[in-house]
Amino acid sequence: MKLVSWNVNGLRACVKKGFLEYFQEMDADIFCVQETKLQEGQIDLELKGYSQFWNYAEKKGYSGTAIFTKIEPISVSYGVGEHEDESEGRIITLEYENFYLVNVYTPNSQRDLARLPFRLQWEVELRTYLLKLEQNKPVILCGDLNVAHQEIDLKNHKSNKGNSGFTEEERGEMTKLLDSGFIDSFRHLYPDQAERYTWWSYMSQVREKNIGWRIDYFIISKKLKEKLKQSSIHSSILGSDHCPVCIEIDL
Repeated sequence: MKLVSWNVNGLRACVKKGFLEYFQEMDADIFCVQETKLQEGQIDLELKGYSQFWNYAEKKGYSGTAIFTKIEPISVSYGVGEHEDESEGRIITLEYENFYLVNVYTPNSQRDLARLPFRLQWEVELRTYLLKLEQNKPVILCGDLNVAHQEIDLKNHKSNKGNSGFTEEERGEMTKLLDSGFIDSFRHLYPDQAERYTWWSYMSQVREKNIGWRIDYFIISKKLKEKLKQSSIHSSILGSDHCPVCIEIDL
């Protein structure tokens, strides 16, 4: 089974920059997107053979997630735990026979860290939610998690220490999640592979020089470890300031 995740930073703009060509080329069983930045009715995607599930933010042109799947889910839910009405459209969960798929766009704590407390509360609620799901069947979490977990996961780790996405608090929450029974699929297969990033600033020459961060993930239950076949980063794919990530897993 092939799963893809991509923060498209505005799906309508990304469609004009090759999204559909990449989508067709990948022929994924499940394709997750984050930061769709649109409302219901603002795009008409013809994706033959795929069911579409959308979670829109109330605020126009902001956040939002979607999942396109060939495999019909048993159930669909939105939000985390009690926050099923969360207004920013940041999470969709599909239940399948053998696993749950959770597509997430984690809140950014902002440049001045003004949203760090909100972000940390989100992390606690998300981890509690994932562990509750895990009691029933294994979980695959994917999306833009807005954190570079280790120094190897960003180019300039010294100058970015304490900045949004690389604070001790955010990195610590990722560690807690992994320690609670999950694995980072890419780091599991490639523990020492450096300069593999998924996001680059739009500043001049940053992407060309590969001055990036790895903040997009597939996190899977440890009990799926032996079923994981591949985890890849498609850094040559343009159309967003993020690139797609992909796993192949025997489910």
